[in-house]
Amino acid sequence: MIEQTLTVVALDGHIAHLEAQQKQACEGCNGRCGSQVFSKLFGTAKKTFPYKFESTVKIGQKVTLSLDDSHVVKHAFAVYMLPLLLSFVFALIAAQLFMACEGWQILAAALGGVTGFFIAKTRVKSLKHDIKVIKIHPISIPLTQIDGD
Repeated sequence: MIEQTLTVVALDGHIAHLEAQQKQACEGCNGRCGSQVFSKLFGTAKKTFPYKFESTVKIGQKVTLSLDDSHVVKHAFAVYMLPLLLSFVFALIAAQLFMACEGWQILAAALGGVTGFFIAKTRVKSLKHDIKVIKIHPISIPLTQIDGD
């Protein structure tokens, strides 16, 4: 099980929009790692995750959710391996069955990769996530000094 603690940033009825907090590992390298470079290149807009709760939550409240590991493996296989495998299969078919020249083999490999990408895209949409709420944390009130204490 993969667990993540998220913060409620917006409410729309019983649907709460959750946002993940930045990990401590990302704060320690001061922008020298690959993740920091890519986030600077492609934008740092935080993405929210909508989730429908049975009970009421408030903005600023922290929620711990869990995801089954098997879904992550299925998604990773579909997204990374399927386009690669279809690229090899299309190139092999062009080379062996059709006796195509090298240019046509490269074109067939590209067509296989694009086909694998679109199959993976539709397959990932059809996979259902089994997300469970582990804990809804109470809102903590910051301690302040009261006059006279």
